[in-house]
Amino acid sequence: MTRQVIIDDTTLRDGEQSAGVAFTAEEKISIAKMLVDMGVPELEIGIPAMGAEEQEVMRAIANLGLNSRLLAWCRMTESDLLAAKYTNVQMVDLSIPVSDQQIAFKLGRTRQQILQHVSKMVTTAVEDGFLVCVGCEDASRAEQDFLYRVAEVAQEAGAERIRFADTLGILEPFKTFEKISGLKKHTDLNIEMHAHDDYGLATANTLAAVSAGASHINTTVNGLGERAGNAPLEELVLSLKHLNDIDTGVDIASLPIISQYVSQASGRPVSWQKSIVGKGVFMHESGIHVDGLIKDKRNYQSLNPEELGREHLFVLGKHSGSSMLEKAYGELGIELTPMISKQLLQQVRRYSTEYKVSPSDRVLLDLYGGLSDKPVLFANQL
Repeated sequence: MTRQVIIDDTTLRDGEQSAGVAFTAEEKISIAKMLVDMGVPELEIGIPAMGAEEQEVMRAIANLGLNSRLLAWCRMTESDLLAAKYTNVQMVDLSIPVSDQQIAFKLGRTRQQILQHVSKMVTTAVEDGFLVCVGCEDASRAEQDFLYRVAEVAQEAGAERIRFADTLGILEPFKTFEKISGLKKHTDLNIEMHAHDDYGLATANTLAAVSAGASHINTTVNGLGERAGNAPLEELVLSLKHLNDIDTGVDIASLPIISQYVSQASGRPVSWQKSIVGKGVFMHESGIHVDGLIKDKRNYQSLNPEELGREHLFVLGKHSGSSMLEKAYGELGIELTPMISKQLLQQVRRYSTEYKVSPSDRVLLDLYGGLSDKPVLFANQL
């Protein structure tokens, strides 16, 4: 694991931009501490232009002396840059539209005016003592040669990074790789990928960007963010490690803990089948899978739950087989004969279909007790 990829987590900025999400000051400080403690090297902690209250919280986080670089997200305006001065962050992301659509119909400007403005504002920010990342809003719809020119002007003015924002989440991995590869060939700036999950491709697009040469990536805990959200921190940390052989330095065992905290603070429950941190991702019912896992976990294990402080859980249901049934009854001290096992399996399947839950130990005992002509084969005394 020699390649380094730096995570710039934006849970406290873009994550909080999820509709209806609003962290308290205490929650923002707690999330920042947790992210730093688990090894996230950069945090985008807010938007200074929101006002004095937001600036105060950002300043409180900055004054903690955390061992991570802190960024403020700013529109590329003098007023936003001025507001950032009150936050004590080390770096600003100066964001400006780079697609013809947004240049013309959002800003009412021309490409030449954008280039002039980038040069002026980056120079000003550097003179003010900030490290600068130029955020290219709607970069996925920008004309590629113009994007190269923006990067050139930004570098000449003193920026150290350029953020490629797939603002509308319209890219797929192959196109992402092509665009980031082209940008990499035309600039010496560090490249940061900012992906949105509108088509469920934020993680895949971020991995493609890394493969193409991106040095930094934006993430949010649980994939919070505008509309369908951003690339989830937990997915990128583990996929980079296991699929790309890249260690981000983030403590994997801490991921479920911060996931739960952010879920509560945001009021956004984590889906049962959410990859990595969902309650059901290490839960197994299928007879074929359970039998294989009981014999050797490597038969059906791509991700070791122990990395996350978790374990495989086997549940009885409609798709269970005799191996799981016999295991469940064995834990209750009951040894099943093949004939009894077959009878009980049918009853368990009917029960799960009717009630939409796995049978409890009490239900299993009742089902067993209701059988006629059953042998009394207790392995242990109940």
